[in-house]
Amino acid sequence: KIISMYARGMSTREITGHLRELYGIEVSADLISTVTDAVIDEVTTWQNRPLEAVYPLVFLDAIRVKIRDEGLVRNKAIHVAIGVRADGAKEVLGLWIEQNEGARFWLRVLNELKNRGVEDILLAVVDGLKG
Repeated sequence: KIISMYARGMSTREITGHLRELYGIEVSADLISTVTDAVIDEVTTWQNRPLEAVYPLVFLDAIRVKIRDEGLVRNKAIHVAIGVRADGAKEVLGLWIEQNEGARFWLRVLNELKNRGVEDILLAVVDGLKG
């Protein structure tokens, strides 16, 4: 529940108050920070994991979500790369938060995927790019 509230943009103090109100338990802001920091470490490990060498199909797109940023909840673009493996299974290759979506950004993403082990993408599907 803590991670869910944190992901929705609630501050550690708001989460503490919410848990007290809902469940009648006292949880310190430090404990909330410890839990969220542990998850951030896991996300970083996942974001940097090795990938397969070949993806026949990769979708590159963005969705807009509310994110807590410097204590404020703001609308941000989450860019996602979804690869389809040779066996047909889909795999989220990575997530990136970036203000603008464009050719330079996606080139940087593709270079990152290459650095993580991707050698070939047979077809990349990207909307909104020229050419």
